[in-house]
Amino acid sequence: MLSIKNLKVNIGKKQILKGVNLVVSPGETHAIMGPNGSGKSTLAQSLFSHPTYSKTSGKILFNKKNITNLPPDKIARLGMLLAFQYPQTIPGVSVTNLLKIANHSNNKILRSSQDDRKVGKKKISLKEFLKSVEKQSRGMNLPQEFLTRSLNEGFSGGEKKKAEVLQISVLKPKLAVFDETDSGLDVDSLKIVGKKINELQQNGTAVLIITHYNRILKYVKPDFVHIMKDGRIVESGKKQLAERIEKRGYNKKFR
Repeated sequence: MLSIKNLKVNIGKKQILKGVNLVVSPGETHAIMGPNGSGKSTLAQSLFSHPTYSKTSGKILFNKKNITNLPPDKIARLGMLLAFQYPQTIPGVSVTNLLKIANHSNNKILRSSQDDRKVGKKKISLKEFLKSVEKQSRGMNLPQEFLTRSLNEGFSGGEKKKAEVLQISVLKPKLAVFDETDSGLDVDSLKIVGKKINELQQNGTAVLIITHYNRILKYVKPDFVHIMKDGRIVESGKKQLAERIEKRGYNKKFR
């Protein structure tokens, strides 16, 4: 589904990613861990062509399509979404309206996609959609008025992160990237977010989690864990690798 080949990325003249290779297959959950400054968030932003980051070499394929230089909106339309580390406030645009617009765009894509028609996907009515949004919002312990408030305006840090997860849960992408979504969450919120990510994965969404800590991986079971240091993935393994990092830290010499 996602194939990153020898990706190198600069910010200005400084090289941040120094040759990242990663493959995420459909339905898999991958976690990328690493210390501050290792390049984790740069990788997440580069996947979505953030203009701050300049790709100097390498290739990114999503469902065999080269998305290395595609703009973010076209990447999202292909079915890849990002939960931001620092969600932005959008005054005047409610959570519900944002999701209605996104769902309308998604329905247009479904109407024009032969592949989706073949597997039986179909658009849902606005009434059904709003019921789904309300149900998922309640399941995340978000108050009803949350849906009518401007996106992230006056939200707590935890509410902003929940709003990001809610949006992705409602839109059901093929691949969801969570950029340090666990930072700033208390234990109860972490459990709720973990449950939502698990539901996404169980419904067929591939998941890429970027995090400093093992704590979210106590609620989301990754198929693979990757350690990033100095702009490269230096080791990969199973869940036990994250547990080892929690005990020993990142000071160990990796290959």
